Amino acid sequence: MAKISVCIISFNEEKKIEDCLKSVKDIADEIIVVDSNSTDNTVAIAKKFTDKIILQKFLGFIEQKNFAREQAENDWVLSLDCDERLSPELQNAILSIKDSIDEADAYQMSRKTFYVYRWLNHCWYPDLKIRLFNKNTAYWGGTNPHDHIVTSGSNIKRLSGDIYHYSFDSISEHLKTIDKFTEIGADELIRKNKSFNVFSPMTHASWTFVKLYFIKLGFLDGFAGLVVSVLSYMHVFIKYSKAIIKRKQNDSK
Repeated sequence: MAKISVCIISFNEEKKIEDCLKSVKDIADEIIVVDSNSTDNTVAIAKKFTDKIILQKFLGFIEQKNFAREQAENDWVLSLDCDERLSPELQNAILSIKDSIDEADAYQMSRKTFYVYRWLNHCWYPDLKIRLFNKNTAYWGGTNPHDHIVTSGSNIKRLSGDIYHYSFDSISEHLKTIDKFTEIGADELIRKNKSFNVFSPMTHASWTFVKLYFIKLGFLDGFAGLVVSVLSYMHVFIKYSKAIIKRKQNDSK
């Protein structure tokens, strides 16, 4: 039977990390928590589930998750964020494949988001994620803060069940994250010398709204679906606007 290392990165997640760790304790042969020097009780809570807690200054989302992946003793790694947890169905699905896990290169699963007061069944669902993978053939890539698994294999199997994602407790929290993530995203656009112009904020943001609210039927998620679609529009608009301003500031130096 294959052994699975669960890798989690954390920073000041005392409200959510315990439920995350509870959901993986029955399938994990090893739990690794890489903490970015939390100032709350995150580490103390994590110690109830594992003694493998590594303090590491935050390197960036992709870099931090790859650092955690490198600490795993087992080949197979399950990666989660602190605001995520496995549904009972997904726990059982992972347990059922441990004897035959090498039949696939990696495993993807749907992620279902609880937003402020309700589950989102459309605009952010099923949001398929590869989260169970062989560390020797897969790694974290993408563009910060939007990371994803890159794998050299093409045989990706989907598991039944969901990752439950408890994202934002309030609109205010969502707005704070937008400010933080758009700053990171704009810096990445500049660093990678991406092409964009004065029309990019509007065109990219408009497509994001249309995709979430109409194509993915976000309107069926009620008022929450409208809020998510509008704030996602704002996220993209602000990211590209910040990038334009940063490039102009750099050019004027």
